[in-house]
Amino acid sequence: MPMRKIGEVLRLHAGGLSKRRIAISVNIGRTAVGDYITRADRAGLGWPLPEDISDEDLERLLFPPPPAVSPDRRPLADWSLLHRELKRPGVTLSLLWEEYRAVHRDGYGYSRFCELYRAWKGGLAPTMRQAHVAGEKMFVDYAGATMEVIDGLTGEVNWFAYFKPTRVRAGAVC
Repeated sequence: MPMRKIGEVLRLHAGGLSKRRIAISVNIGRTAVGDYITRADRAGLGWPLPEDISDEDLERLLFPPPPAVSPDRRPLADWSLLHRELKRPGVTLSLLWEEYRAVHRDGYGYSRFCELYRAWKGGLAPTMRQAHVAGEKMFVDYAGATMEVIDGLTGEVNWFAYFKPTRVRAGAVC
């Protein structure tokens, strides 16, 4: 974005135009207009801009570099605890990240948090070997919570209402 467009945003804002009108006039998004105004307020800039300010100086004031945080100083999450928590119903990685950020303000952003978790998870053994004697145990594949199905004719609540045959032919397998 050329700095002259940002200057134009600040000029129109000082003139009392709404963010929507400024966005249409400068041909940029309304959220970008709001962002530039907020950045200018944070930098203590208003309209008119100081005459001795160059485009590079303006860019440095509006878009300062992020504070350098050493990767080894950022707190890591307890990945094994997160992995166990993810198995609980209703728990998502996004929810766990929000809890992590509530505790560690200078922690990782969501995308890096997910990358680190997936890298940690990639190191886990993907199989679970089970030695068993045939017929000694029964294994059930659990697919999660089931929903109730209500039979529209009888009002009966059951899970197999969709699978009741309406007509059975002789010798048919249901």
